[in-house]
Amino acid sequence: MIIAVTNRLLCADIFLNRIEKICKAKPDALILREKDLPDFDYENLAAHIKKICDACGVYLFVNSKIDSAVNLNIRKIQLSFDSFIKNRDGLKCFETVAVSVHSAQEAQKAASCGASFLIAGHIFETACKKDIASRGIEFLREITKTVNIPVIAIGGINQSNIKEIKQAGAKGICLMSSLMLSENPEGLIFQYKQILNSL
Repeated sequence: MIIAVTNRLLCADIFLNRIEKICKAKPDALILREKDLPDFDYENLAAHIKKICDACGVYLFVNSKIDSAVNLNIRKIQLSFDSFIKNRDGLKCFETVAVSVHSAQEAQKAASCGASFLIAGHIFETACKKDIASRGIEFLREITKTVNIPVIAIGGINQSNIKEIKQAGAKGICLMSSLMLSENPEGLIFQYKQILNSL
């Protein structure tokens, strides 16, 4: 599984154009992150992104903004662990709930409380989190052994370390910086698909 994660502040060209390029390469899903946007602006952007995702047959996940997802009838949400625990009783309208975790304890709790899958990270060093130490492959292995739902790895993933990710038990990867900065995001997704299919 390949999940594209957006960050318009890193984007090397016009943001919506890049999203369209990414979606045409058909990742399994796209998470509209954009945490800095006010709710109104995020919701307007999500409406545009939803049209692109729907046209390309790519699942769209709203990040954090539950009300915006409900307003736009988007049935997939990605939440931080704390937000998931706080709002778990009000998430029945969502068909898929992805939860970001940073420890085995969080992973166990999220899985037992009904998370659909987990996003674990950050695994390797990444420019997006320069001041925060990476958690490493052993952390990922511990998470995958702890739960019986899919675990997706995020953070500093590239062609040279993706095999380690798979060997640690992850069911897929999230890509953000590389897709936002690449001159050829479509080609990058195809490369990762080929690598994942060969492992």
